[in-house]
Amino acid sequence: NVPCRYQNELIEYAVVGRYSGLEMASAKDTFFMLLHQHALSWARAPAACLNFNCMLILLPVCRNLLSFLRGSIQCCSRTAARQLDRNLTFHKLVAYMIAFHTAVHIIAHLFNFEYFMDAQLNRNHSHLPFILSEIGNDENVSFLNPIRSNETSPTIVMFTTIAGLTGVVITLALILIITSSMEVIRRSYFEVFWYTHHLFVIFFIGLVFHGFGRIVRGQTSRSLDSNDPDVCADRFEDWGKNESGCAVPAFAGNPPMTWKWVVGPMFLYVCERLVRIYRSHQKVVITKVVMHPSKTLELQMKKKGFHMEVGQYVFIQCPSISRLEWHPFTLTSAPEEDYFSVHVRIVGDWTQALYEACGGNKSELQEAWKLPKVAIDGPFGTASEDVFRYEVVMLVGAGIGVTPFASILKSVWYNKGIEDETWLDLSIYFYWLCPETEAFEWFADLLQSLERQMTEKDMADFLSYNIYLTRWKEKEAAHLRVHHEDENDPITGLKQKTLYGKPNWDNEFTNIASTHPGSKVGVFLCGPPMLGKSLEKQSISHTEAGVKFIFNKENF
Repeated sequence: NVPCRYQNELIEYAVVGRYSGLEMASAKDTFFMLLHQHALSWARAPAACLNFNCMLILLPVCRNLLSFLRGSIQCCSRTAARQLDRNLTFHKLVAYMIAFHTAVHIIAHLFNFEYFMDAQLNRNHSHLPFILSEIGNDENVSFLNPIRSNETSPTIVMFTTIAGLTGVVITLALILIITSSMEVIRRSYFEVFWYTHHLFVIFFIGLVFHGFGRIVRGQTSRSLDSNDPDVCADRFEDWGKNESGCAVPAFAGNPPMTWKWVVGPMFLYVCERLVRIYRSHQKVVITKVVMHPSKTLELQMKKKGFHMEVGQYVFIQCPSISRLEWHPFTLTSAPEEDYFSVHVRIVGDWTQALYEACGGNKSELQEAWKLPKVAIDGPFGTASEDVFRYEVVMLVGAGIGVTPFASILKSVWYNKGIEDETWLDLSIYFYWLCPETEAFEWFADLLQSLERQMTEKDMADFLSYNIYLTRWKEKEAAHLRVHHEDENDPITGLKQKTLYGKPNWDNEFTNIASTHPGSKVGVFLCGPPMLGKSLEKQSISHTEAGVKFIFNKENF
């Protein structure tokens, strides 16, 4: 029954809200659609998706919550626990969706403002959009068109209304957050990434208040009783006259709904931060500082009540360097040791400052009381915690990515003599890919201890380790050729000789599959994404003949 000239405007319209306890009009609110046209649906649908994604975006970075969930579901579903290890990947995917829906939402509202302005500029009393725009000029009468005059520009409305101002603020915050999160910025200028990422506080505050201006408006259900759009749309010239039966329509804004979506995650995140603040005030003592070759700093520390598992990581803050920055480091100590340690590769401003604060640039010994104070948050669980749940394990580390496996191998070193099924049936295949010979030195002592212990206890088959040098200089190559026939490797001092180049992963997976038929093999990687893709592909292609390779990747 709607006149033909209004039918197209009805196709895309769908909005339901409440105002003063009265339900607003739904799909037959022709007046609303006449001003917005098709842009309304293109604005409202992404807005609903934004609410949902903004509800999810904080959950993957609630580390204590994830650690609790991981420990709770570990006994029930190992697969579900592995999904929690991909929290940062999920966080990035949700962020991409927020960026996409924000762009669509903004573009749609730009069209909306053009339609609003056109309705005011076309001052034709036989033109229904203009009549609708004039509603609200009298006192105590609600309006439909937020642009109240033909002399008002959309730019003024954008910067003088709650929706416009908060929209500009949260858009700018989102642009800064996303651009500074690019990998090249994150790796080269971590401080820029760290500080701009905390603009999410402004983003969420603006998001919650964005709908308080109630610019998106619709006809109230009470007004529908006296002005049904199906009947009155083509009688607008007689609105308000008794004989017409059509009163002047009344409009109201949709109540803000975003806060209902984000209040829960925001509460959880606030609790997360309070836990971190409490942990940051617990005393940490640096018991030993070791300067390794290739600019790698080892910190051995103690903290009351600190308990760890293999492969876990902590966040470290050094107040003398920055009171806001927390940086993640994998624990390289074993749970059996009476201290916990991290190895820090000096690659940026913060790590360089820590290196100097610990006396790394000085030739004399640093007194204990001159060592910097540090705060520790953690430990937090990773995929490496599951390493002892498999009978056969492949550990693949690249460069400093060997650190989570240092903890694992140390724990093995402490427990291999114990008569326990966990250790008796375990087979480990360890691969370390490194571009520099100096980087081998800090880890070689542990491997030498393991090699010596395996020789003494006749357990040579328990640990198979392969060390690959991926780059070398001509002078190094000449030295290696001269000493190639030595009993121990000239680089690592191990009986197992260093290999050169990169592994043939297809051969490695095939050999393991043939050696351990019918086994589940856990493949653990801490390394760059390209290596991860290669290992994951190999894990899938070699899962046959009763052997199942399960790929697990650490955040690198």
